[in-house]
Amino acid sequence: MQKLDYEKMGTRIRQLRKAKGWSQDKLAKKCGISLNFMGHIERGTRKMSMNTFASLCSELETDADALLWGVTEPSETAMQGIWGKTDGKDDEGYSMYIRIMKSVADILKSSGSF
Repeated sequence: MQKLDYEKMGTRIRQLRKAKGWSQDKLAKKCGISLNFMGHIERGTRKMSMNTFASLCSELETDADALLWGVTEPSETAMQGIWGKTDGKDDEGYSMYIRIMKSVADILKSSGSF
């Protein structure tokens, strides 16, 4: 398994925050954390909870792969690993799975649960 690089993840968070024109303080308040902790997250010097991570994804309007790995679209290999598809015989089922997962993510985002 790939090891998380918290410094790179923090850099990606900073880039997305700046692209929105937000200060660290504004993003910290939106996520319910302190400005000091937000600074640590962006520098990669402290780890965050899953709730904070989910809040960052939601507020920055991005997905986990983008923040964790810098990947904006899940790779086919990664999705095959999750789905278990190796022979190409179940393309319709695989496509349905992807649509369902995207729908679940959209529902969670719109309800504020994610």
